[in-house]
Amino acid sequence: MKHLENSGFDVRVHDSGNTAARARLGIPAKLGSCHTAEVGGYAVEGHVPARDIQSLLAKRPKAIGLGVPGMPVGSPGMDGPIYGKRKDAYDVLLGKADGSTSIFKSYFSKSSTIS
Repeated sequence: MKHLENSGFDVRVHDSGNTAARARLGIPAKLGSCHTAEVGGYAVEGHVPARDIQSLLAKRPKAIGLGVPGMPVGSPGMDGPIYGKRKDAYDVLLGKADGSTSIFKSYFSKSSTIS
């Protein structure tokens, strides 16, 4: 949450589980993670970097939203000193209404283009 607040997002937390929110927002199970949000009419699932949410809002693609399945080390919130310098490769996925996904952004892989 701090990552999003530090990036200019107004964050309101509802600590009541996220299964119902995922269902309401149409988030496919394969995008499931620990946090669910709604931003600008899009769903955001998991540890999605704020800059990717900002990019989503700027581009406004026809999609349900973004997701980072699981909790990859190196993603926002999973990047503290407890993890040392470890950074796992992960993809931010764009979820579409038909249940399909595509890679929105890749991190820490050979083909990654971190800016």
